[in-house]
Amino acid sequence: MVFSSSTFLIAFLPITVLLYYLAGVKLTKNIKVKNFILLIASLIFYAWGEPVYIVLMIISIIFNFYIGKDIDASKKAGNTALAKRSFVFSIVFNLGVLGFFKYFGFLIDNINGVLHTHIQAPQLALPIGISFYTFQIMSYVIDLYRGETEVQERIIPFALYISLFPQLIAGPIVKYKDIAYQLEHRKESLNKASQGITRFVVGLAKKLILANTLGAVYSSVQATPASKISTATAWLGIICYTLQIYFDFSGYSDMAIGLGKIFGFKFNENFNYPYIADSVTDFWRRWHISLSTWFKEYVYIPLGGNRKKTPRVILNLLIVWLLTGLWHGAAWNFIIWGLYYGILLIIEKYLLSKVLTKVPRAVKHAVTLVLVIIGWVFFSAPTLGEAFKYLGAMFGAGASFADAQSSYIFGSNVILLIIGIFCATPLYKSIADKFKPESVDRLKIIAFPILLILCIVFMISETYNPFLYFRF
Repeated sequence: MVFSSSTFLIAFLPITVLLYYLAGVKLTKNIKVKNFILLIASLIFYAWGEPVYIVLMIISIIFNFYIGKDIDASKKAGNTALAKRSFVFSIVFNLGVLGFFKYFGFLIDNINGVLHTHIQAPQLALPIGISFYTFQIMSYVIDLYRGETEVQERIIPFALYISLFPQLIAGPIVKYKDIAYQLEHRKESLNKASQGITRFVVGLAKKLILANTLGAVYSSVQATPASKISTATAWLGIICYTLQIYFDFSGYSDMAIGLGKIFGFKFNENFNYPYIADSVTDFWRRWHISLSTWFKEYVYIPLGGNRKKTPRVILNLLIVWLLTGLWHGAAWNFIIWGLYYGILLIIEKYLLSKVLTKVPRAVKHAVTLVLVIIGWVFFSAPTLGEAFKYLGAMFGAGASFADAQSSYIFGSNVILLIIGIFCATPLYKSIADKFKPESVDRLKIIAFPILLILCIVFMISETYNPFLYFRF
């Protein structure tokens, strides 16, 4: 089930909200009952598309709940060796499950390619959202072992933390210590619910109106053999994808944050206008913030971060970005995409840091945007070979500089591109800030119902409705 489906909007969400708030009214605002309702709803939400893999999630929840209690008990008893063994066992288990389902086939394929063997790997579907909820589980275990959070004594709140449907399948990645108090002490309000609904509608519009429409353009370009794509068509196509993936993923994050508010939760922001960044470093402070923060806190800093000598810092950065690429997918194009950013960040940090301070911001922004667009070629291509072919078309190895296809794409989508570029920047917020708050509120009352109606129209009429981050 996805947020942009009629099943979710017309049936699942209204029923869940109704039961949740009835529990608050009829049962003296019993947080345990409300948590139970949310947990059952979350498990149904996950099982809707993959009923088999709900068993895997439940096993992970039970295992990590009791391993967490074991770590806590061992530490309180002064048995640090036993606590460490339990901690290591948990990390091996969680990474083992993730590795088996996500990377085992990729490993076997590469072994067969190198050794010319014919080992058959089991054909298993990737459990939706496994990368997201595995990282959430690991944040709990790691923080508990470090002594940075308290053990969760009740399994229902812990299970809810892992399975909470607003951010279950595509984030933002929520660390346990950031949400521990909210799991058992949050408060809902009409104001929070109103803000949540508004945020949800914004995210839904990003997804249905902008991301899907832009994605359809890129899909038509991508379906054309690279040798027949003109340079202009290739650039138009990847620019559409650049906007698509932003509106797709940030839209989903907006919907998740909005849904969280409806149920009294506060999730951290996951995007901060990444396409206005003036460096690659700045871009990654703004894009998928929860993932960048996770890798920094649980991988980069434990490796030594930037406290080591330069060669070790460079190695640490390469390790983090190799893992970042792998996190996104078991394919060489994702590995190259991750290392591509690792190398760019190393160049910025050690070779260009002094030079960049003297370069005009507009130039830095333009260069950063081009580098990010090139990165999306690796990310969006089905294979590494296809990525290089597409890059070749972008830089003059295609059929021509421009052709009838590029003219048609530009002419029929120029308004869409202008709207997309405008909405990917904080310009609209700057404009809104010039008006009185009460005027903006009155406009919202009119605009958001219209926006919701438009979303429903797009949802019913569109046949192209992918969600890019489901495969992670």
